Formats: sequence, C-alpha cells, structure tokens
Amino acid sequence: MNVGCIPKKMMHYAALLGESYEDHQETGWTHDKPKHDWSKMITQINNHIRSINWGYKTDLRQRDITFYEKFATFVNPHTVCLTDKKGKTETVTSKHFVIAVGGRPSYPDIPGAKEYGITSDDIFWLPENPGKTLVVGASYVALECAGFLLNFGNDVTVMKRSIFLRGFDQDMAEKIGNDMSTIGMKFINDSVPTKLEKNEETGKVTCFYKTGEEEHSIEVDNVMFAIGRYAVTDLLDLEKAGLKTERNGKFKTDKFQRTNVENIYAIGDVIYGKLELTPTAIQTGRLLAKRLFGGSEALMDFNEVPTTIFTPLEYGCVGYSEEDAIEEFGKHIKVYHTFFTPLEWQFNKSGNKNRQCYVKVIVNTADSDRVIGFHILSSNAGEITQGMGIAIKVGLTKDQLDNCVGIHPTIAEEMTDLHIDKSEEPNPIKSSC
Repeated sequence: MNVGCIPKKMMHYAALLGESYEDHQETGWTHDKPKHDWSKMITQINNHIRSINWGYKTDLRQRDITFYEKFATFVNPHTVCLTDKKGKTETVTSKHFVIAVGGRPSYPDIPGAKEYGITSDDIFWLPENPGKTLVVGASYVALECAGFLLNFGNDVTVMKRSIFLRGFDQDMAEKIGNDMSTIGMKFINDSVPTKLEKNEETGKVTCFYKTGEEEHSIEVDNVMFAIGRYAVTDLLDLEKAGLKTERNGKFKTDKFQRTNVENIYAIGDVIYGKLELTPTAIQTGRLLAKRLFGGSEALMDFNEVPTTIFTPLEYGCVGYSEEDAIEEFGKHIKVYHTFFTPLEWQFNKSGNKNRQCYVKVIVNTADSDRVIGFHILSSNAGEITQGMGIAIKVGLTKDQLDNCVGIHPTIAEEMTDLHIDKSEEPNPIKSSC
C-alpha cells in the first residue's frame, strides 16, 4: 500500500492521461500541450496513502485491537520484545504469532549501488521528477515503473540481464517488451551493472555495465534498481524462537501457513515460493484468522490467482502460462488467440501505429476443453482479467466462453470470439469488427 500497488496504480493512471494527449486532439478537444507537475502528483498520492493508514489505525481502535507501533524481536516462541522510538522496551506473550513484515527491494552487490542508486520504494516518494532514468531489471516492478516514467516524458532506458518477466508467460512478456519499444522505451539487453559513480558537480550518475565481456557506461540522472526483493526478517531474532528461513529471508510453510515452529505463521511476501501480491496476502490472512478463531477449515488456494502488470499496455493473466501448460499436459493443450485493435485507437492511428493488443486462452482438450489459462495485453486488462479469474475458478470451458455474447464494441468481447488455433496460425490478424 505504501510503496506498492496503490501509488503504482495512481502513477500508471496519471501517466496514461499524458499518453492520451494526442487522442484529445483527434477527438476534437483543443488545449495547450499539457505539462506534468510531478510534485503535485506525489503530494496527492502520499496524502491518499496517509489517509488509508489513518483509517486502518482508527479501525483497529474501534475494534478494541491493541496496536503497538514498535519494533518486535523474538524472545522465545511465545514471547516478543517490543522497542519504541525512544528505545523503551516491553515484552508481550501470545499463543499464536503471525509474521507479515513484507519485503524490500534488493540492491546489487556492486560499488556505489546503495550510495547513488534508488529503488522502487524510493520512486513513489521522490519530491521531484527523477529525470533521465536507467531502470535495472526486467521484473514487473521494473517495467511498470519504466512505463509510467516514459509516459511522463522522461528519457528512460531498461537494462535487462536475460528475459522479461521471469515466471510469467514468455510469449506475453516478449509482446510487452515489443510494445514498450514501439512507444519509445530503450533497452540494453544481456547486460549487468558493475558499478555506479556520481559526478558531484553535475549530480549525474554514471552506470558502468558489461555486455558479455564488453564494458560500457551510460550517464543518467537516476539509476533505479528493480532486481528482486527479500523478506525483512533478518532483524527479528528468529533463532530465539527456533525459526528457519531460506536464503532470501522467507519461510517455507505448510498448507496452514505454519512455519517450522507450530504456533508461528507467515503470510504475504515472507512466504517462500508464493505470489508476492497484496490481495493474496489479505486472503491468506483472512482464512488463517477464520481457521484459528472461527472454526473454519478453508485453506488458501494459491492456484488460478488473477493478476495484472500495469505496463503502458496492461497485461492481465490467470491460470497456466503457455509454457507450463505444455509441460504439464503436453499434446492435450490448444491455444486460441488473436491480435486486435481497440475501436478507440481509430482516432489516433498514427500514434498507435505498429501497436497491437492481443488475447489468448489455453485449453485442456483432455478435460472437456476446460480453459486453464487466460492472457491479455490491452488497455484495462486488469478489469477484464478479474471476471475471467472468477470464470476459470469455477471451471469455465471453451464452449461456454464461445457461447457468451460479447459486449460490442469493447476490448473484453475479444475473448468470446477466439477461434484461431495458434498451432495452425501463429500470427493471426483480426480484420472484422
């Protein structure tokens, strides 16, 4: 909420308003070319975040929940020591503990990284526009931040070591990269940074990097690292409670979210090998509370969780990636897909030249043509994917999808008219409305 999905989505929306300027002209609106006020945007976003925080504190108080704004460290499996800002301590005992401390962005182990670089946590609180920016990384955080910075008019370059969006459907990942290139994003491929240096007179930062064995450098106003995250558990004195973590500080848990210590649970980004998503953490915690105190036996289902990456063209997905589906079901997989152009883009054909939206569904032919994967690259992909997430969760089949009447003219209707088999036509172009 503070440095993640809330400010990210608000910046994404603000950036899209700037991107649509040409559309204003083509649809008949006349006004001077807009100029973006970064400081005003940040103030508005931070005020909203503070209001949410205040709302949480008020809600806790109204429910008679004791809230300690203190730092906790374990004394033993049933006791923590709480330290306030003045260093005063007290101990609290409990039958159960839930660790939900979240994660923070990692820095590379290179000279100057922490001294002169920033992370995604910083970008949401910067009082001034970061200017010419090098984004190091190819995760969804990297591409989302790079995307909105570009649409604010910044000169932005993304440096990636290998592939885009590791863990996501690679066909879709490449399409995202291609679209971002089309709208002006620059990429430095197959490269890793080796050190940062700052010119104290100009304030510019030089990033030295290697492409293979070749050494290069690029001078920018800011270098933003988005190379992964680690759980912030190393200061909790875990060993005093007998807790064990993986190398990135995360806990391996069982299906009940229990750590290796029976009365201590973990939820959210501190769970090893699970999705780092806010709604996943919330749902996990809600179900844990119901099991502990409400007599429920419902477990968290980490499968078929819909998600969206808020790049300039949003990427929404739920279920299997194409690679994972083929690996698990082999010849029983069929993929139906199409490229398409939203009606809104007809106003600004030149601005959207060479850009295409895309949608595909993955079907298991050995299971009544059940839809096991959905992927879309388009405007408002998140709103569309939420509905598909529900449908896939309850066992949607391709016939049922085909028999659904689409709302015309919308982007979402494209998923009701998928008849092109990817194995027969890998590059489909839709020509009708």
